[in-house]
Formats: sequence, structure tokens, C-alpha cells
Amino acid sequence: RMSRHAKKLRDHDINPCLAETDATTKCMDDNNYNKDMCTDYFLKYKNCRKFWHGIMMQRKRNGVKPEMPSAEERKKILESVE
Repeated sequence: RMSRHAKKLRDHDINPCLAETDATTKCMDDNNYNKDMCTDYFLKYKNCRKFWHGIMMQRKRNGVKPEMPSAEERKKILESVE
């Protein structure tokens, strides 16, 4: 059974970087935990966190709730910046 914290991290509406998290973990598993082999994955994860943190802070400043957009909303945001 997963803890409440672990469940939150697996929730697409809460964790915008779930795909990047999973890809990084898989890379680490596949490469015997050699971080050097997974630099690109770490970078993608870091960029993802930075991007969504910025969005969250913007929403917080503007009084928008919830501060983290839902998975559906994030999809639209990403489409608008690509």
C-alpha cells in the first residue's frame, strides 16, 4: 500500500513531471544507477520542475486556485508555448 505522499506524487493532477520522473527512474534502473548515463533525463526533469514552479508562483501571485493547474489545463498551457 502506498503512503498518501507517494500517491500524491503518482497523481497527474498534482505532479506535472510524472513522465520525467518515471523516465529518470527507468534510466537509472537500466544503467545500474550510473547517474552519468542519465544526465539528459535529469535535465528534462529539472527543466520540467522549473517551468511548472514558475507557473505555480505566477498563479499564486494572481490568486488563482488551485496553484498547480490540473493535468488537462497543463496540456493546454504546454500546447500554447510549443
